[in-house]
Amino acid sequence: MKETKHQFTPAKKITIMFPSSRCLFSVVLLVFLVRLCDGVFIEKKVDLRITNDLGNGLDLNLHCKSQDDDLGVHVLASHQFFEFSFRPNFWSSTLYFCRFWWRGESHWFDIYVQNRDVGRCSKKCWWMIDPTGPCLLNDKVKRYTYCENWNDQQIQGSSQIGTGNSTARMSNDPEYLEGNEKRGK
Repeated sequence: MKETKHQFTPAKKITIMFPSSRCLFSVVLLVFLVRLCDGVFIEKKVDLRITNDLGNGLDLNLHCKSQDDDLGVHVLASHQFFEFSFRPNFWSSTLYFCRFWWRGESHWFDIYVQNRDVGRCSKKCWWMIDPTGPCLLNDKVKRYTYCENWNDQQIQGSSQIGTGNSTARMSNDPEYLEGNEKRGK
């Protein structure tokens, strides 16, 4: 019977000598890939806030939903806010809609449309609700500059899904131009 000698190359010796280093390398690589993908494949959480700015001491009733979540009915006194967080989906189709009502008025609005809002409020979507419609905080200038009409006031047949309101309004009221992002307590 012939005896065979095994010859080891330096690479084989390292693998045989340090089998745990392969496992450690795999764990480090996995952690690196997860951190790399965070925010690329896995969307970051969005903080959405709705503040009552109806004025005249009016309470704002609201009921917000998505396809998967019903956030329930909430009543906000003047300048109070309701806040929730969520992670938008990979397919860019996340949608939250709310019904708002107060003394004889009732309206609804798509409070978060991923395709519409991802460039306007990636992480912090803060809305002020007044009788004429919602205004979104422009975080770059710290002003509520993105104002929209209620969805129920749009012209019949206009595209609403994924594009937001085609009849957006701008608020020139000085009340919206300075410091409203600090109102909610």
